[in-house]
Amino acid sequence: MKIAILGTRGVPNRYGGFEQFAQYLSLGLMQLGAEVWVYNSHDHPHKEKKWQGVNIIHRFDPERYIGASGQFIYDLNCILHSRRCDFDIILQLGYTTSTIWHWLLPRKSLIVTNMDGLEWKRSKYGKLLQRFLKHAERWAVKSSHRLIADSEAIQQYLEKTYGVTAQFIPYGSQIFNSPNPELIKPYGVKSFKYFLMIARMQPDNHVEEVIKGILQSGSDFPLLIVGNTENGHGRYLTKRYANANIRFIGPLFDEEALNQLRYHCACYFHGHSAGGTNPSLLEAMAASALICAHRNPFNQSVLRDNALFFANEHEIADAVKSDLFGERRENFISANLKRIETDYRWDDVINSYYDCFRTLLNANC
Repeated sequence: MKIAILGTRGVPNRYGGFEQFAQYLSLGLMQLGAEVWVYNSHDHPHKEKKWQGVNIIHRFDPERYIGASGQFIYDLNCILHSRRCDFDIILQLGYTTSTIWHWLLPRKSLIVTNMDGLEWKRSKYGKLLQRFLKHAERWAVKSSHRLIADSEAIQQYLEKTYGVTAQFIPYGSQIFNSPNPELIKPYGVKSFKYFLMIARMQPDNHVEEVIKGILQSGSDFPLLIVGNTENGHGRYLTKRYANANIRFIGPLFDEEALNQLRYHCACYFHGHSAGGTNPSLLEAMAASALICAHRNPFNQSVLRDNALFFANEHEIADAVKSDLFGERRENFISANLKRIETDYRWDDVINSYYDCFRTLLNANC
């Protein structure tokens, strides 16, 4: 089985959730006997043609020269290259900038699309782009042989909106159980005496609301914000709020460091609101963090009742002023760890994708 993974900047992960997913999935599928190719941006720091046995295909990505619109050209370059290959399966991770080229996808390959979240609802996009993304979502539905939803809420949305049955396969995570408070010292914080947020700097991740809520609470615990601030919203946030207690520490891809920060924080804030099962949320659960999440169906379907929730800065302030270290904390953490072990194991996720691909191929022989 020859499988290509499109839609990410590449592996190993140097960017975000889908890159992390591609990293785990490509290795897992390879270990099950599949031949796996991952498309990487030419700018990716890994320049070799293989990574831990996974085949890497570098394609030109002009994003650094022309901004986010460069992703359309990068996806086009990947799709055009895939037409020259003999892939059994092409897995598209997301549809935002790829499905405009759906008519160019190779006809001999079976197309599987992970539908991600409701991209057209993201407030960072203008009305015109939101309308385009709604069309892109429809194109993905029509051009795919199989749809994957990593959230039950997305699965229900696709069935209600398009009358299609998407296969539910969640994202994965693994339990972190080797805390070492010495490893958070480089960040200038003490165990359980700081707050943490890991997010891209965009309005629908509610970073500003979290900052305002913590400031409103009067807490003297610093807030560490992990994420690239080299965009318009990031520059605005740092200019307006950066101080000794609101610390923007930039992007961080060291999994050990991230897990230590998650484990030792007093509370982890998760502001993602536009859909899907977010990888950083599962990773916070797996690292035994007390979580305060934006109240929406996607986060609630993952966390159920085992977290604090907020809809605005005032509810964030109330959460910060509540008892963060009592019995409720232990109950939330214990329930979330059990959920990771039962519903979000990487082995189960990888096996589900492999079985999905194999079933699809058998049905189309």
